[in-house]
Amino acid sequence: MFHPASRLKNKSSRIGLGVYATEFIPVGTITYIRDPLELVINDRDYSALPNVLQAPVERYAYVDERGDRILSWDLGKYVNHCCFPNTMTTAFGFELAIRDIHPGEEITDEYGLFNLESPMALTCSKPGCRGVVTATDLDTYFPTWDKEVKAALLRIRQVEQPLWPLVDSTLDQRIQQFLADPEQHYPSLSLVKRRS
Repeated sequence: MFHPASRLKNKSSRIGLGVYATEFIPVGTITYIRDPLELVINDRDYSALPNVLQAPVERYAYVDERGDRILSWDLGKYVNHCCFPNTMTTAFGFELAIRDIHPGEEITDEYGLFNLESPMALTCSKPGCRGVVTATDLDTYFPTWDKEVKAALLRIRQVEQPLWPLVDSTLDQRIQQFLADPEQHYPSLSLVKRRS
C-alpha cells in the first residue's frame, strides 16, 4: 500500500504519470509496504501469461529477492525512478522516505534496487544522472544507499506512520532490534538482490 498523502498526476507528455506528495512526508516515514492485495507473480505464472499481459507486468511490477514479480494495486506502480530519489526500498520489505518530501514534490524511487532483468534507459536530465539503470547497480551502489536508508530508519519511530497498521509483529520485532542496536541488526540492501 502506498502512503495516503499522495496523488497521481501527469508529469509530462514524455514521461507520463508520476506520484506527488499532498502533505509533508518527513524522512523516516514508510511510503510503501507490501500488502495482501498486491499480486505476486512467480516465474512459471509469468511465463504462462500471453504477451499482452506480460507487457504491463514488465512495466508496472518489480522483482523481489525471491524472483517474484510484485504488481501493486495502487499508486506504487506509478512511482518514477530518480538517481537522487527521496524514497528507497529497505531489506525490511517496505520503502522509506530518505529525506523530507514537501507538498507538491514528486515521490521518486531508485529502480536499481528492483532486480531489473535488462537495462533501462533514463530520461532524466539532472546533473549526475547515470543515464541507465542496470542489473549491476545494486552491487555497485548498495554501500552508499545503505548509509542513506540506515540514517532514515533511525527516525522511523519519531514520525507519524500512517502505514504502520500493515507492519506485522515479526517485522515490528525486527525494527525494534535494529533500533536497539543499529550496527548489529541493520539488514543491508544487498539482501534485496534476487536469489538464483
